[in-house]
Amino acid sequence: MSRLQRLWPVLRPALAGLVTASGQAPLALWPVAILGYALLFHAHLAAPSPRRAARMGWLFGTGYFAGALFWIVEPFLVDLARDGWMAPFALVFMAGGLALFWGGALWLAKALAPRGLAAVLVLCGALTLAEALRGWIFTGFPWAEIGHALIGAPQLALASYIGAHGLTLLLLLPAALLGLALARPSAGRALLPGALAALLLAAPLALALMLPPRALPAAPEAPLLRLVQPNAAQRLKWAPEFVPIFFRRLLDYTAAERPDGRRPDLVIWPETSVPYLLNEGKSLTDILARAAAGSPLVVGIQRREAGSYYNSLALLDAEGTLAQTYDKHHLVPFGEYVPLGDQLAKLGISALASQQGYGYRPGPGARLLDLPGIGMALPLICYEAIFPRDIRAAPARPELLLQITNDAWFGQLAGPYQHLAQARLRAVESGLPMVRVANTGVSALISADGELLDSLPLGQAGYLDVALPPPSAPTPYSRFGDIPALLGALLLLFAALPRLVHRRLGPLQ
Repeated sequence: MSRLQRLWPVLRPALAGLVTASGQAPLALWPVAILGYALLFHAHLAAPSPRRAARMGWLFGTGYFAGALFWIVEPFLVDLARDGWMAPFALVFMAGGLALFWGGALWLAKALAPRGLAAVLVLCGALTLAEALRGWIFTGFPWAEIGHALIGAPQLALASYIGAHGLTLLLLLPAALLGLALARPSAGRALLPGALAALLLAAPLALALMLPPRALPAAPEAPLLRLVQPNAAQRLKWAPEFVPIFFRRLLDYTAAERPDGRRPDLVIWPETSVPYLLNEGKSLTDILARAAAGSPLVVGIQRREAGSYYNSLALLDAEGTLAQTYDKHHLVPFGEYVPLGDQLAKLGISALASQQGYGYRPGPGARLLDLPGIGMALPLICYEAIFPRDIRAAPARPELLLQITNDAWFGQLAGPYQHLAQARLRAVESGLPMVRVANTGVSALISADGELLDSLPLGQAGYLDVALPPPSAPTPYSRFGDIPALLGALLLLFAALPRLVHRRLGPLQ
């Protein structure tokens, strides 16, 4: 037996997971994702024990997360000499660690219902609950969720009712029945689950296509927002010789005149775009105010308070006075803070993205900004836009979502597009337009239906003036959140109930 033949049982599920990752942005091949999960269900049915099912699920998940999250090495390549050695370990541990959730789901499903229709239904519920769990544990990392493959599909419209976990169920259920059909030894026995799989795929697709649009167009008198994208590569962003170049670019784009002579009602800069601390005084705010020329200005900036540093958003009013600030509260582990940071700081270990101290302090939580002439906005700094619960935690419903981000950390391939895709999903879930301003792109105006109304491409410096559309009516998801989808996942676990009753009580006489 050749070495390849010996390794094939390990490579096969990992390769299947790798191909399934093509459902994520930027490829967004959601039909391929459905076929990939169908193979997972088929393999699950064939596994002889919960232990073997868990092993196979972990291998599939490792291949999937390695393919979907390969951009995770990019932050370690910014300072190659210092951090480059960690890049492969970051990918291996991230992919293998997240795959444990899927391995656990397959173990549980196999233990509850080892074969037949019950087995695949229970696995649908278990995988959905596993995805929900990884969005919470250790502050959560709900990136490249199973349901995110449908962000590029018409079914995205249904997220306004069922959210990301509901999309996961919509994708897994037809895949489960297709996997069951593949496991049937004869065409006759495979016909019914195959037909049900087609129905469960076609019905939500048809429903999504029939739904009327929720998003409203911008009115003629709508506020005009300017999105400024300086395109500062991360390895150059803080280099002393490049700092004035990027800062001048931001100022010039802010001051640029429109052909109609109208000044924007608000100018927005990306995350950490100001190369100085907010605390550096009136000389800084005067420079910003001169460039804004009477327009209020939102900037991403770092600030210091009582010896702690914050990743912040600051609003300067039309006179250049600091009006409001927001401090990012959902920080990136190891990127913006290091667990046990006070102890590790003594060893010189700091957070990758923090330019000050050994990491940022979290802000107090979600809050709204009152934007003059525009209304209430919910600020989201980078990573916070991947958490629907952070949006639902807003003290009141805003008029828009305002995300500033520095996607230069994610490289030029999949990462920025996956982050953009999740921003689209948040807009649909909440029924709110999103204004997204990214350092290197993609900066965009996103409608309440998740449509990119206008955008600046990745890797392009420039600015974009956009008319802000109004919010749509509150969505069912904004009221009920993930409760319906998670209840549906729990109900699927009840498919194992007859077997459990039979095991406990024996066959009914």
